Amino acid sequence: MNIAAFFDIDGTLYREGLITEVFKKLVKYEIIKPERWYNEVRPEYIKWDKRQGNYDDYLLKIAYIYIEAIKGLHKSQVEFIAKKVIEQKGDRVYTFTRDRIKWHKEKGHMLITISGSPYELVKEMASKYKFDHFRGATYLMDEKEIYTGEVIPMWDSKSKKNAIEELVKKYNIDLSKSYAYGDTSGDFSMFKMVENPICVNPTKELIGKVLSDEEVKKTLKIIVERKDSVYKLDPQCIELM
Repeated sequence: MNIAAFFDIDGTLYREGLITEVFKKLVKYEIIKPERWYNEVRPEYIKWDKRQGNYDDYLLKIAYIYIEAIKGLHKSQVEFIAKKVIEQKGDRVYTFTRDRIKWHKEKGHMLITISGSPYELVKEMASKYKFDHFRGATYLMDEKEIYTGEVIPMWDSKSKKNAIEELVKKYNIDLSKSYAYGDTSGDFSMFKMVENPICVNPTKELIGKVLSDEEVKKTLKIIVERKDSVYKLDPQCIELM
């Protein structure tokens, strides 16, 4: 059986959210009007930046506007933007996660990314870091490859659980020896399924979930990367404030 390492991208590999970079490109190319950034997204960003709001709320606001923005666009337009984003920003990743990808490759483990970012972005990121397989949020298209405004999400815990179950069957993966890396509550189901869960710069919500689950807590590793240092925290000694 195969051993796999399942990686989230946004906040786990990439140092922020890839969809925010696409959003900026859509504004630059005038597909999204700049005032939508100032009136709808920026207030959520400011709340998060001041640590008065939730990062997930900020990302979800961007995601909803993204769905509206690409409706009516052709597949090739979004693929072009996705390529540009990864070409320009794809190296902006955490040192710890990049090194772990290298380590898993050396061990001969399968590398799989399951991300809530748009499929087109995840595809480019998976290619750059040579993942064996990837899953992302699927924005549906009609027969002419025009986006319809409908989406099949991959950012929630249930969707990621279903994806792993499918991949286990497809690639004969042994979850009792496999790994998962994530940073938000949407990654919790991945942690429940593998023997080696690793939180990377986790949100308070995720920390609360993993610390309250005795089975996950037994094998959990918590990694925090700040500036040029990486810290490993003992789950038994963490107290949420």
